[in-house]
Amino acid sequence: MDYKRYGLNLRHWLSWPFIWAVLIPLLLLDIFAEIYHRVSFPLYRLEYVKRKDYIKLDRYKLPYLTWADKINCLYCEYANGLLHYVSEIAAVTEKYWCGIKHQPTKGFHEPIHQKNFLKYGDEKAFKEYCKMQRNKNKSKINKK
Repeated sequence: MDYKRYGLNLRHWLSWPFIWAVLIPLLLLDIFAEIYHRVSFPLYRLEYVKRKDYIKLDRYKLPYLTWADKINCLYCEYANGLLHYVSEIAAVTEKYWCGIKHQPTKGFHEPIHQKNFLKYGDEKAFKEYCKMQRNKNKSKINKK
């Protein structure tokens, strides 16, 4: 790795153990999220989230990267892709079970996937949504 290129100093060296220690929880998250995804989504009759649409490992193939750069790229693209993938699994689950926006609060950034969720506090819309979901699931069962 060209340390001069990154201006690496003591601060960078000190941060590396903390960056790489996160790999273990990420791997555990990956395992548990995938188990949940593969078991629960068929039970809810939801389509699987396609892993390949979120986790892409390709930058390590760039010939101009050093071996250390390649390892760091693999880590970042796996970690960020995994978190995006797991976030999408959670978003699909949230839509299935709830589908209600959060109460508007100054400074809160509404998640993008909640754009079409029901308005906070709209009981009538929620009851209609639940009825529609039940009917939708019944029709899926009857088709099988």
